[in-house]
Amino acid sequence: MTGSPPPPAFGVYAGAPYPIGATFDGMGVNFALYSGVAESVELCLLADDGAETRIALRQVDGGVWHAYVLGVVPGQRYGYRVYGPYDPGQGLRCNPHKLLLDPYAKAISGRLEWHEAVYGYRSGNPNSFNDADSAPYVPTSVVVSPFFDWSGDTPPRTPYAESLVYEAHVKGLTQLHPDVPDFLRGGYLALAYPPVVEHLQRLGVTAVELLPVQQFLDEAALRACGLRNYWGYNTIGFFAPHNGYALGDRGEQVWGFKALVRALHAAGIEVILDVVYNHSAEGDHLGPTLSFRGIDNGRYYRLGDDASRYVDYTGTGNSLNVREPATLQLIMDSLRYWVLEMHVDGFRFDLAATLARQFHDVDRLSTFFDLVQQDPVVSQVKLIAEPWDVGPGGYQVGAFPPLWSEWNGRYRDTIRDYWRGHAATLPDFAYRLTGSSDLYASERRRPSASVNFVTAHDGFTLADLVSYSSKHNEANGWGNQDGTDDNRSWNCGTEGPTDDAEIDVLRARQRRNLVATLLLSLGVPMLLHGDELGRSQRGNNNAYCQDNETSWVDWENADREFLRFVQRLSRLRREHPVLRRRRFFQGERVRGSNLDDIAWLKPDGTEMDDAAWRTGDARSLAVFLNGLGIRERDPLGMPLVDDSFLVLFNAHWEPVCFTLLAAPAATWRLEIDTSRPDYPPQDLGSAAELQAAARSLVVLRSTGATSSGVRWHRAPLPSHL
Repeated sequence: MTGSPPPPAFGVYAGAPYPIGATFDGMGVNFALYSGVAESVELCLLADDGAETRIALRQVDGGVWHAYVLGVVPGQRYGYRVYGPYDPGQGLRCNPHKLLLDPYAKAISGRLEWHEAVYGYRSGNPNSFNDADSAPYVPTSVVVSPFFDWSGDTPPRTPYAESLVYEAHVKGLTQLHPDVPDFLRGGYLALAYPPVVEHLQRLGVTAVELLPVQQFLDEAALRACGLRNYWGYNTIGFFAPHNGYALGDRGEQVWGFKALVRALHAAGIEVILDVVYNHSAEGDHLGPTLSFRGIDNGRYYRLGDDASRYVDYTGTGNSLNVREPATLQLIMDSLRYWVLEMHVDGFRFDLAATLARQFHDVDRLSTFFDLVQQDPVVSQVKLIAEPWDVGPGGYQVGAFPPLWSEWNGRYRDTIRDYWRGHAATLPDFAYRLTGSSDLYASERRRPSASVNFVTAHDGFTLADLVSYSSKHNEANGWGNQDGTDDNRSWNCGTEGPTDDAEIDVLRARQRRNLVATLLLSLGVPMLLHGDELGRSQRGNNNAYCQDNETSWVDWENADREFLRFVQRLSRLRREHPVLRRRRFFQGERVRGSNLDDIAWLKPDGTEMDDAAWRTGDARSLAVFLNGLGIRERDPLGMPLVDDSFLVLFNAHWEPVCFTLLAAPAATWRLEIDTSRPDYPPQDLGSAAELQAAARSLVVLRSTGATSSGVRWHRAPLPSHL
């Protein structure tokens, strides 16, 4: 079927099949769309009143339909109509009555209205054909200008070992900030605003990991309940910054996001994107026809044995087909675009195990990982996997290739278990504290493979972790059935808010214990936004749909004392390379020293042995970190030498007396005591013992030589592990 002739303002030429998408060159736009199943394709240029100019794409090369249209300028809205077979039972869902988004759209205008016309079938009959025009109800693609003044922009390229990642939501972090102008709050320019950036700098943040900012949509069920998809894990545009965070949606979102990146780079802060290439917002077989489904359903999605249904490894209704070259090309083109054009510094891949399912099982040698490994652009930025999905065998912590780092779910679970007093946690706790060598060392990976976290967007906040033993998700509308029940939390004696001062004191101490453990652990620490300010979601551990005060950071009522404590810990980590080692401890003698690079001690000062590791009810131990045992060198090639540290961990409900190292040439300085957060550093002189309060962590730093004195054997971890 041919399109209507273009108006005189436009000249239509053959154009080129690559690059795919809409590419403005200063005089016009090259439009290119991949569909291997289409019989014909129309480009639809939309006027502000909704009128369409349809242009038939008469050229097709290798499944790419294309044309060059002279006179089209940035800000032009457009879409596609794809003509081809419609047979849901065979996985074919072309329907030219549906105006479709360009999968390569650099910007998207408008929002989705949940009208019957947006579906490919008539209500109540999934196999029927719906010829109602969806154009008035769907968002549209927008032509954007690629030009932006990046002069002076320099990516920080912070080494992993020096990184402190801050997981943040653009709107949630800034919506209630009192020093951000009202018209900027909740958007890209708010996050780039000086008071917000200065907060990140004072906290020692080196990278902001943003929850999804690629264009996403709300689900019909949420909108019907008056809720929104707040987190954004429902992507429909893999190249387009989300328009809800910008001052306009005709290209302003592109400029606003670039301005954010430029501002954070100027402050020495990297930008990492949480990306969702495992599924799209079109949902299951009953979802709307918005883009991929109507363009080439069977190539973009994994179909089941019954081709009318989708394989779903994500719990969202569909999974992208990473076995298909066109889909892999889209993902890789998208990643390169965000690096080269938007200047981002890395990616965190949501449900990354799905991307490894070339056939059915998770395969670390899948095509996707091969493509990333050899790509000269993508392989050079930070790559972080969420190493699980909801499919069979989907939990893959420790199983990703050496180029990758991973959200270490084992770290989160172990640290929570230890501080809530769970039995038999010491061996795992020791591994997690020292970079999880049991998960990563055998593949010659380094501690930077482990992104350590205690809390993240999915689950309790840090304040809620010590205030609730059960989830309270009633506001989500699912009868409190959504969200995990495996929280590994402890309410310290009372569920939720309390007037009991002793419980509040204990909860504050537990928060300090958890964040101190995180910032003293080898690996890459990640903080959840607002945790440093005491943010609570009132027990909601699945606030994905709460675009309101439940999720937004309350700056006015921030816990300033806790913020100072976190800043102090961050500074301690930043100043001492022994806390940021790039290689695992070896448990070996340091040259010229009678001490190993690390030693694990019982409270009485003797070395942990197998019996001590196996003691199920043991909840106290100490670790000695030898500042003379750092194997790497500084940027000038000089050996790194640091003070040594003795860290005392006491998860018991009663005080424990620790015997300190009997090293006459060394004295200890108390740096951190979580039972006394405002206690200033203090020299302990020749003290031989120190009592750690119940449920507390104490950090001691050497102020003299620790290279002589007690000798330990090589046994940093229990031999049976």
